Amino acid sequence: MMNLEPVTIVLILANVLPSIKGFDDQSFLNKYLFNISAIKYGQHFRMFTSGFLHADITHLLFNMLTLYFFANYVIFTLGTQYFILIYLASLLFGNLLSYFFHQNEPHYTALGASGAVSGVLFSAILLYPNMNLYLMFIPIPIKGYVVGIGYLLFSIYGMKNRLGNIGHDAHFGGAVAGFVITLILRPDRLYEETLLVILLAIPIVILFVMIKTGKI
Repeated sequence: MMNLEPVTIVLILANVLPSIKGFDDQSFLNKYLFNISAIKYGQHFRMFTSGFLHADITHLLFNMLTLYFFANYVIFTLGTQYFILIYLASLLFGNLLSYFFHQNEPHYTALGASGAVSGVLFSAILLYPNMNLYLMFIPIPIKGYVVGIGYLLFSIYGMKNRLGNIGHDAHFGGAVAGFVITLILRPDRLYEETLLVILLAIPIVILFVMIKTGKI
């Protein structure tokens, strides 16, 4: 078992405790989740608080397991303070991208730490692009950068086609924040892993072009 750093334990508890309360208290959930109409009326705190709530135990467990497996890569390489920066900035940027795409849908709601966790995941992938990852139902290891590129491309597909009850835009925004902040903190990655950085950036450029051309 991987040893958990204190900051990771705090973040897991900060997600687990309010999420569990929200499972049985709909009024609590409604007060703090991401909601376009409420945010437009000035409840900007929802951009932050929604990242510590989850729809159900499966949603919570998936995000916390991802955080558990990848937090140490970032903490041990960049330090605790920058790990917290990446986590919170990814959470907020993911929700900002959701707001951008859904600002004309007053009843749109969302919740979950997926944006923040995606940022941590992509930070870890940028720091260790050749790490071997195992995906569900795929019995062979896949390089981290391959998973990263596929993740972003799938998120774009999900955004364009409104695939499932999933905040693909928040996932994408969080991943981009983690990628960009890590690159700023560790510019050596650009020189040492130039091709991989370019490959990871391609989906970001694709999304930008699709937005500018009105295709998403």
